[in-house]
Amino acid sequence: MMVPDNEKTVDLPQDPAPIGGQTDIKPTETEDYFVASQWSLMWRKLKKHKLAMGAAGVLIIVYVCAIFAEFFAPYTPFRNNSQRTFAPPQRVRMIGPDGLTWPFVYDFERTVDPISFRRLYEPDPEKMVRLRFFVPGEPYKVFGLIPARVRLFGVDEGQVYLLGADHLGRDVLSRIMYGVRISGSIGLIGVAMSFVLGLLIGGFSGYYGGALDNVIQRLIEFIRSIPTLPLWMALSAALPPHWHPMRIYLFITIILSVLGWTGLARVVRSKFLSLRHEDFVVASRLIGCSEFRVIFRHMLPSFMSHVIAAITLAVPHMILGETALSFLGLGLRAPIVSLGTLMQQAQNVATIAHSPWLLLPGLVVVIMVLAFNFLGDGLRDAADPYSRG
Repeated sequence: MMVPDNEKTVDLPQDPAPIGGQTDIKPTETEDYFVASQWSLMWRKLKKHKLAMGAAGVLIIVYVCAIFAEFFAPYTPFRNNSQRTFAPPQRVRMIGPDGLTWPFVYDFERTVDPISFRRLYEPDPEKMVRLRFFVPGEPYKVFGLIPARVRLFGVDEGQVYLLGADHLGRDVLSRIMYGVRISGSIGLIGVAMSFVLGLLIGGFSGYYGGALDNVIQRLIEFIRSIPTLPLWMALSAALPPHWHPMRIYLFITIILSVLGWTGLARVVRSKFLSLRHEDFVVASRLIGCSEFRVIFRHMLPSFMSHVIAAITLAVPHMILGETALSFLGLGLRAPIVSLGTLMQQAQNVATIAHSPWLLLPGLVVVIMVLAFNFLGDGLRDAADPYSRG
């Protein structure tokens, strides 16, 4: 189409360019900091806490190995070998006399001390046992549903003891993995139950106050005044001997939870007492919010980060409680495999003198407790708005 000469084309005005010539304006780091949520700010500060992040990594590895113990453990916790009682740990080697560069261990040469009649084990360089990965082993079910046989590592014939064997020739490494599953789950389940009880009872105590607060506080003081060891001795004597081990496990978990909610309840009560007269709480009441919504939608999220930090620090107390009680024979009992029952073999000084690797379950307890404490310290610092970082 031709345009006449006496008519001129008019260019439509374009949108003005942004100030500075930028076409994509992004919020700066400072602006993003001011609009970030509380959880985002907490995560930023936690990432700067290297010790807490390292502890979180250790706990993830420990719990993954415990959850999938059937895959990571070379054997079941009850597989014994009468020819390898109190066998020492076997050292994993990479380079052998013939230049072998695949992981292997030396088999044992067993002798008997003519004086003490104690079995002695010495590595036999002529018998090399090669370690293989993803080998078929004893059948098991993943989460009790999916049948499988593959294990992370193992040997073609016989058994390998990377962390030694106990008095029945059972692999200590496999038993530790299964023991962490029981002891670690007691800590998490017990704290979860204490979390619910502490939030509900402590929240109602601090929110309503008055006579209800007095009754709840007197109940907390009564529970905290009960001597723990005599109570556990009485409970241990009251447990029927014919109970299934899993029923005993649930009973121990419930008792630990019932006795462990008092500390969290007091923390929640003090927070509610300081928040119930704040402006945002009063405004929520004035606009007609129900008490349930005021508590769980407005008050509780304002200090949930502090509660999470307190829960993280409470988990190791649950683990230590189960371990100590099972070690004394007042908690879980065989055939349940927990870190506490594994440490019962360490009660004999003579046995420990000749088989110090039986103390390794105690070392695992120390590592888990320290990791939870480091993670709890990091969460507490990240949840504190006045901390530096």
